[in-house]
Amino acid sequence: MKISTLLGLSSALTLTALPLAAQDAKQIQQLQEQLRQMQEQHQRQMEALQKQIEALQKQQSGVVTEQQKLKQMMDTGMLDMKQAERAEDRPWRPTDPIRISRGQAYMDVGLVGTLAAGTSTAKDFDQLQPGGHDPSQRGFTLQGVEATFTGAVDPYFRGLAAINLSIDGGSETHLELEEAWLESVSLPGNLQLRAGQIFSEFGRHNSQHLHSWAFVDAPLVNARLLGPDGLRNPGARLSWLMPTPFYSELFLGVQNSGGETATSFRSAGHTHGGGEEEIPFAFRHADNDRGLAKWNDLLFTPRYAVSFNLNDAQTLLLGASGAFGPNSRGAAGSGELDTQIYGADLTWKWKPASHTGGFPFVAFQAEAMMRKSDVGMFDWDEDANGGDGDGDGFVDEGLLVDPLTGLPAILPGERLTDYGFYAQLLYGFRKGWVAGLRFDYSAPKRGSYENMGIIVADGAGAGDPAGLDAFRVRRARVSPNLTWYPTEFSKVRLQYNYDHREQLGHAHSVWLQFEFVLGSHAAHKF
Repeated sequence: MKISTLLGLSSALTLTALPLAAQDAKQIQQLQEQLRQMQEQHQRQMEALQKQIEALQKQQSGVVTEQQKLKQMMDTGMLDMKQAERAEDRPWRPTDPIRISRGQAYMDVGLVGTLAAGTSTAKDFDQLQPGGHDPSQRGFTLQGVEATFTGAVDPYFRGLAAINLSIDGGSETHLELEEAWLESVSLPGNLQLRAGQIFSEFGRHNSQHLHSWAFVDAPLVNARLLGPDGLRNPGARLSWLMPTPFYSELFLGVQNSGGETATSFRSAGHTHGGGEEEIPFAFRHADNDRGLAKWNDLLFTPRYAVSFNLNDAQTLLLGASGAFGPNSRGAAGSGELDTQIYGADLTWKWKPASHTGGFPFVAFQAEAMMRKSDVGMFDWDEDANGGDGDGDGFVDEGLLVDPLTGLPAILPGERLTDYGFYAQLLYGFRKGWVAGLRFDYSAPKRGSYENMGIIVADGAGAGDPAGLDAFRVRRARVSPNLTWYPTEFSKVRLQYNYDHREQLGHAHSVWLQFEFVLGSHAAHKF
């Protein structure tokens, strides 16, 4: 009885355990499935987090790129604080630019007037100030009245036009189109294209308008090597804002190489001496203009600029520039003549985080340039009559004569080298007040034509020595100044110049400059 009872109980327990074991196995399987699902969910969450991290990194990179674009726009003078404020969609104020708009297109209109008054001890004042907008006479000089039109053409382009009116030392009025260009705003790959009448992207000073200058006059080396009115011509400029964590940009300009705004290239250039005794640069007329027939007859201006924030208060910008094109200095048939200009620039600025309205600050800027220019063979007996066009037996007045032969001079072809630099320091010591100091230096490597003792004929068998080339004599200048900005729309500047020129000695000059702004004006470059 007991045995049978035990067997019965055993059988009952076995039958009961079988479904329990099956149930445990099912629970284990369910737990394993839940664990797998949790692992997959965890993996998906990790992947989602990784994508978020990548998106944030991309967004941060985009912010850096936008900051670079903002810096580029400020460098090109197309964005200022007034435009940034207008983006806040606030009511118009009397100090805002005059805007003409239709839909997304708009145009801001502005006018800047610059007047200088002063005097100098220099006797040959026409040679003292080589810049086209420098004070050009004792008394008053209207350096320029510039009308500027800037704005958005459509979602793809913006434009600028700057028209300048000035009055020279002879009371003649000059009206010139300084700039007029169209610029892309939506090209891919951080590319930007500008086309029209444009300043060549060379160094720091060349592309600045008169109202942006830190001194009354242009640096000597700029006026000499790039031209009195700067290097600018019709053409196009392509720039690439490189994808780096700091500002880094490449430029390439292609422009026409002729005209008075390209004096080191295919230009008639300037003369000195006055009257019938005008002597051209390098003592050669610009008779070898080969025109514009091939690609290398154009003017090419590459530039690279890079900027770093040294710390929260200091910024450094470095640049290297070039300008390459043909010139016409020589007699027809002298072969292909070319000019090469190389430049390097440095800009450093200190402005503390605690500044008020941009003050105080310290800014240092320097540029160095070197020009290598071919000049061709030139015979001053251009009419093949021994220089005696009037038949009186003497070389005609104004012709250059070789003292060894007594006949019109024959100048050999050669390559000329000129170089120079300027360095300027600005100290904004209190709001609205800036003290400045600039040193200029320009010098040549003497040409063989300057060592020939050439005479400028007087038409009566005699004459005066031509001396050294007035466009290439060694020069140095020191210019301290003080500028007061009552507001951002006006300024008053007092400047003293001490000039020392080879052959001509020294000169002292004092200038008082006034400037006013009406309406919109582009931001000054950093």
